[in-house]
Amino acid sequence: MPGGRLTQQERQQIAAGLADGLAYAEIARRLERPTSTVTREVMRNGGPTAYRADLAHRATERRAHRRRQATPRGAEAPARPDGRDAEAVREYEEAFTTLLMQQGLPKMQSQVLTALFTTDAGSLTAAELVRRLQVSPASVSKAISFLETQGLVARERAEGRRERYFVNEGVWYDSMLAAARSNAQLAETARQGVGVLGPGTPAAVRLENIARFMDFVGESITRAAEQARGILYSKPGPASDGTD
Repeated sequence: MPGGRLTQQERQQIAAGLADGLAYAEIARRLERPTSTVTREVMRNGGPTAYRADLAHRATERRAHRRRQATPRGAEAPARPDGRDAEAVREYEEAFTTLLMQQGLPKMQSQVLTALFTTDAGSLTAAELVRRLQVSPASVSKAISFLETQGLVARERAEGRRERYFVNEGVWYDSMLAAARSNAQLAETARQGVGVLGPGTPAAVRLENIARFMDFVGESITRAAEQARGILYSKPGPASDGTD
């Protein structure tokens, strides 16, 4: 399996695959590359509708040149205090950020959320986010405000006048319930169409099948979310001492 950086020819194959409407997984399979590599490549270079192989290759060369200038020849990337592989962590954070962008989040908000997810401390101050992401305080403030309105992050008072930001642990549960509600609305709308178009007609049968499918999926999502929250987020009780 090929390794290392993408070649210009591979980028041309990615562009051709996007033009043909292929999924990232299929493009990656043809290149014998991980799907995350193709996804990250496309998302950091304009997205599926604006990706151009020549511009992407040139941008990658510029980024590599800047890194070489920042790091003296023969010097290695600074070691992390936690002992983790700095390059592996950076690659993972890029992949996670790309995934969040695919879900519809802007890049800056995705980077902030990734930083909060991957910090051992569980929370970060605005100053820590600025240093970690190498962006302006205004960018962090704007991203945090957006994420708060979406219920994705929360804040707590830290020492002095500083505030710490952390990921809302219930965000995935809330997201699943929102998906279930959306499915329920679709099912209800489909059933309204059955009455309008006439029960038993081909169109009404099609809509009724949609409604039944969405009912089943929505109920399954809600049930699974409730069960997962009860199991994964339950707090351990006090240790038993053998007495009632």
